[in-house]
Amino acid sequence: MAENTAVPKITALAISYNEALNVERYIERLKFADEIIFVDSESTDNTQTLAAQMGAKVLTRPFTNFSEQRNFAIAQATHDWILFFDLDEIITPELEEEIKATVKNPGDKNAFFVKRTFHFMGKRIRFGGWQNDKAIRLFNKNHGAYNGNLVHEEVKADGKVGILKNRLNHYSYKSFDNYNDKLNLYSKLQALNLYQKKVRPNVYHFFIRPLYRFLWQYFFRLGVLDGKEGFILAYVHSFSVFKRYLQLWMMYRKID
Repeated sequence: MAENTAVPKITALAISYNEALNVERYIERLKFADEIIFVDSESTDNTQTLAAQMGAKVLTRPFTNFSEQRNFAIAQATHDWILFFDLDEIITPELEEEIKATVKNPGDKNAFFVKRTFHFMGKRIRFGGWQNDKAIRLFNKNHGAYNGNLVHEEVKADGKVGILKNRLNHYSYKSFDNYNDKLNLYSKLQALNLYQKKVRPNVYHFFIRPLYRFLWQYFFRLGVLDGKEGFILAYVHSFSVFKRYLQLWMMYRKID
């Protein structure tokens, strides 16, 4: 009997909103995929036009939450193997080759973590917990889907999960206002998630949780060694914890 040597095909997925600055770079680095699909949340820039011009299939869907947006995208994929990178993540040539080899021979694994090198304000961040950052970015859609979290969603995969050796570069920072806007959105969605679980904020949430987040990131995870960038990251992330519970408090009081 002849051996089946066909290479499994790959669908690359992206969710986008006003990502025109990243579209060309993103698609260029994913040209090895057999299909590229954008699910766009009604961008007001030319994200959709650029993606379509470069050969991606573009679908428009109003944003509800991150898990629903990503799971909708998965349902549109033609092929079983999914690459789901963010627009601010850059795939290196080495990672590309490892992905292609892994899809060809995944062994007994249905999903794979990719380690991320985080860059903030023009600097590679080496501490503060970012040194261990990873996420599932390659998986078989028949064995994985996003877990339903409104924010900080993760792929829940059945079976064994591997980890790729090569890292991607994560450039989440465009400007301070843009980064702060992202944290505001995350805080609102986290507050909504807590509201749905009927969690009520108290003094502990307003004072202890933000302080703990700062101390954990800046001192215990050695963010102090990243200089002023490490301090800024610890500060804005601890403040976003405070805003999460402030927004939750406002939800209970019906305050916009």
